[in-house]
Amino acid sequence: MPLIIVFAIVGGLAQFVDGSLGMGFGITSATLLTLLGYSAVAASAGTHAAKMGTTLVSGLAHWREGNVDWRVLLAIGVPGSLGAFAGAVILTNVSLDGARVWMSLILLILGISIVMRFAFGKTLIPQVKARTRHLWPVGLFGGFVDATGGGGWGPVATPSLMTLTKHAPRKVVGTVSAAEFSVAVFASAGFLFGAKESQVPWGAVIGLIIGGLIVAPFAARFAGRAPVHSLGTLVGGMVIISNLAVMFKLFGVPGAAGGLLCAAVAIGAIALAWRVHKMDVKPGETPAKKKSAAVVG
Repeated sequence: MPLIIVFAIVGGLAQFVDGSLGMGFGITSATLLTLLGYSAVAASAGTHAAKMGTTLVSGLAHWREGNVDWRVLLAIGVPGSLGAFAGAVILTNVSLDGARVWMSLILLILGISIVMRFAFGKTLIPQVKARTRHLWPVGLFGGFVDATGGGGWGPVATPSLMTLTKHAPRKVVGTVSAAEFSVAVFASAGFLFGAKESQVPWGAVIGLIIGGLIVAPFAARFAGRAPVHSLGTLVGGMVIISNLAVMFKLFGVPGAAGGLLCAAVAIGAIALAWRVHKMDVKPGETPAKKKSAAVVG
């Protein structure tokens, strides 16, 4: 029982990050399970089993807050589900650590690009308005990465949609969070198909679900009301931290050194987001100007 309580707390914190920033639940949960000694397959399978419950509630909460674009959800959710199923089956037989290095490097660049865009108004990667029907590679790749890495749907889909679409961050976060339910269901089906059910740590799953279900509605409400540029800055910071942590682990960087660097980046991102928030509304600014400034792109 005490272990379930621990996982419930972790699930609640992870869901708040995931529901408000569009990423974090899978990476946080899978990392904890790995640190506790579970195999990569067990950690990813347990995380996705828990996400079937948390993402359903999170998706409904974002829908009620008006944060979901259903056309984009279908465009990324269907291929994402197929990619997740394939990735789950492959993970039971193949190690993909080498591919994760390149994936993390690409996502790290995307994270830096997002911070520069929302915090400083600079464009490192040209932003284009992709047609909805052309977004399927984002979903396919995101679902595959999510299943093979124990998490990654958000870090792939959220920055990609922020780069390829003109949607405000709350719409991107809400749509990605809602689509994640289908991705989690198909990933879990893939793990049950390719691995033994006994590999799923059900005690941890129950704890993660309890914590995630409690926090999901509050996270969706926060995402719907958070300042646009501040939220975008936090999303970029989360992408950078997540992928720095993955690269530190793969390259054998000592835990203390890696933790200090990630903590420094986190503090810097929070401070920068607060500075952006203070600058968002200027003295004498009219509501019309404020609304116009909130529309990115």
